[in-house]
Amino acid sequence: MNMLKPERIGLEDFADQPVNICGKAFIAHKFGALYWPSERALLVSDLHLEKGSAFASRGQMLPPYDTRDTLRKLAILIDRYQPETVISLGDSLHDSAGAARMDPVDIESLHILQEDRDWIWITGNHDPKIDRALAGYVMEEVVIGGITLRHEPKTGAATHEIAGHYHPAARLVFHGTSLRRPCFVGNRLRLVMPAFGAYAGGLNILDTAFEPLFGSDGLDVWMLGHEGLYPVAPRLLRDD
Repeated sequence: MNMLKPERIGLEDFADQPVNICGKAFIAHKFGALYWPSERALLVSDLHLEKGSAFASRGQMLPPYDTRDTLRKLAILIDRYQPETVISLGDSLHDSAGAARMDPVDIESLHILQEDRDWIWITGNHDPKIDRALAGYVMEEVVIGGITLRHEPKTGAATHEIAGHYHPAARLVFHGTSLRRPCFVGNRLRLVMPAFGAYAGGLNILDTAFEPLFGSDGLDVWMLGHEGLYPVAPRLLRDD
């Protein structure tokens, strides 16, 4: 990770970076969240809550702490930005039965995070229905300030859109050392957010799945690091 470390100034000096989408200013955070200052809104995507318990039900045992860890990160961001609205862009649950498997303590923690703010669940392919126990508003998509917030990006060239679904990740190779991390990817007209969930995987942004979204217009890429969020020149990207 040394090749992505700025000179040390402070632990949180590089925790977030400014991002511009269609002339609107956002702040992207190293946890994989996006804050919209003018709308006082915090955006996250692909939480995949209860993925661990879903795998356990099929006999693949994972540590059952993914939901708690994801909510902990959300709590840190809510404390940092104090949003009036939190919007989760789909696949918030790993499956529609995820809420029924959640520990009551985690549900209570979620309700505490929801106090005194609006909470919007955008439905995704993993969670077309959201259990009422999770509270909040449920929508297929929402338009705010001319920007459409949805789970799956619209097919083909599009603008004024923020989405998730693809779990974008970037890979770099320096002096024989390979580094692969989740990332934000955009072209200043639309943005695809990284997965926020603890157990979410990632799809290399050089995969052909991203070509219909961005074509050859050039990419803006910000890789998530342990100590900061780092803009990366596309010419440095490598296939898996």
